[in-house]
Amino acid sequence: MKNLLSSLGLLLLLLSACAPQGPRPLTVLTHDSFSVSENLIRQFESDNNVKISFVKGGDAGSVLNKAILTKDAPLADVLYGVDNTFLSRALDARIYSPYESPALADIPDEYKLDDQNRALPVDYGDVCINYDKSYFATNNLALPQSLSDLTKPEYKGLLVVEDPATSSPGLAFLLATVATLEDGYQDYWRQLKENDVVVVDSWETAYFTNFSASSGHGPQPMVVSYGSSPTAEVVYADPPVSESPTASLVGDGMCFRQVEFAGILAGTKNRAIAEKFIDFLLGKSFQEDMPLQMFVSPVNPKAAVPDVFIQNSQIPSNPASLDPQVIAINREAWIQGWTSVMNP
Repeated sequence: MKNLLSSLGLLLLLLSACAPQGPRPLTVLTHDSFSVSENLIRQFESDNNVKISFVKGGDAGSVLNKAILTKDAPLADVLYGVDNTFLSRALDARIYSPYESPALADIPDEYKLDDQNRALPVDYGDVCINYDKSYFATNNLALPQSLSDLTKPEYKGLLVVEDPATSSPGLAFLLATVATLEDGYQDYWRQLKENDVVVVDSWETAYFTNFSASSGHGPQPMVVSYGSSPTAEVVYADPPVSESPTASLVGDGMCFRQVEFAGILAGTKNRAIAEKFIDFLLGKSFQEDMPLQMFVSPVNPKAAVPDVFIQNSQIPSNPASLDPQVIAINREAWIQGWTSVMNP
């Protein structure tokens, strides 16, 4: 009897070990603009026996704040969406655990801004001034070719920008003026103010209320937005259009390049599957999905970019850029400098 019971116990143990396990959980903290095709996520889940939960936490700055405040008890396993304007702050807070993904071998060095591989580059995009093609054609008005051109009388009152204290693209455009004009950035903003530049709190207000080419049909034919916004105008057009009504000004230093990163949060209990998800983000399938999901460009050069994105998005040859550490040190002072000029 004793041997029989022992045998039954061993059998039950073996059956338990062989029983299929439920999917492992993986939580990904992202900004509100994160989007991915459902079929890609389902395939990743199936291939890796995992169930992914996406937690959206506001804009990039808000998401980073959440990750920092909860770093001793992380809300997630992976964080996606910190960009180069906040990168140094994230690294200084030590929220990430390093991971040298094999997929990094395909990524150009220009996007790798953390040599310890705590934050890995996933995508990039350019904050640029979009313009209303019809307005400039109808008024026979030449396009501005530089930041300094925007201060000329012929463009008086034609540009709407976002407050850098409350808007990510607003901050990026401020950084473009700092990178291009250095200590002269405040004088430049004084000239823009004298030329009746319009300032609003958010990108949504600027683009959909003030911009003349958007659904708001506002008074300004130029708006600080993204180099990929013209593609969105085509993709979401109803009725369909074959050509975007907008385009971007991409003269030297007129755009600011934003690179977005993903990283494994320190303290995760799901390290192995978190690594696989990072590999997935840098891999060809996800990289090819991004352009028409989030209207950003892939950092993986092996990823094919859709024709509609190529035809309507303009990528500047010489975008403005600043070292993330320099941004971290000076960000608040630059914003205060801007505020002292625009809202004395």
